[in-house]
Amino acid sequence: DVFEQPQHVGHKKIEFHISTEIPAVLQINSEKEEKNGKTVYLYATTEEINNTGFGRIFPAPSSNDKMETEEQDDEIPSEFISRKDLEKNRLSREEMEKFSVFKNYEPGDPNCRIYVKNLAKQVQDKDLKFIFGRYVDFQSEVERNMFDIRLMKEGRMKGQAFIGLPNEKAAAKALKEANGYVLFEKPMVVQFARSARPKQDANEGKRKK
Repeated sequence: DVFEQPQHVGHKKIEFHISTEIPAVLQINSEKEEKNGKTVYLYATTEEINNTGFGRIFPAPSSNDKMETEEQDDEIPSEFISRKDLEKNRLSREEMEKFSVFKNYEPGDPNCRIYVKNLAKQVQDKDLKFIFGRYVDFQSEVERNMFDIRLMKEGRMKGQAFIGLPNEKAAAKALKEANGYVLFEKPMVVQFARSARPKQDANEGKRKK
């Protein structure tokens, strides 16, 4: 009985409760008290551990990586329309079928010039350059010189345009991505231009063919 009573004394139990509730950091503090002289170094090590922990999060590089992937997807200067905006304002195939201008639509024979019709009255050269300039490398003098916009503003050809692009690949991409794009509330109809059509009358072209 004499030996059992001290075991039921609360002091030892309190000591055990404190030790279980104290986290590892405070246990290090108890080691500091025993070692006395090394207390400063132990604090330094805990700070270093915290610093390295924060360093592993790296929030900034992850956002930069996302920006880089977006730039790689588009790689178009900000002065021209982005691919997302083109897709956002372009009609779907189902929607195109509702417009008479897309009935019997044929892209035509591939070449480096495209023909655009169904343009709104307020469309200007700068609007077409904003859209089709994304298919031209303006750092290249050759491509810069080949890029040509002829917007018809008078007569029967009003609301139509011919655009010269550097090559067939660029023209094909422009046709695919810009056909059905709604500019000033009117969807553009984009086709490959017939050769020499701007210089000759349409009836003369048909007679020769």
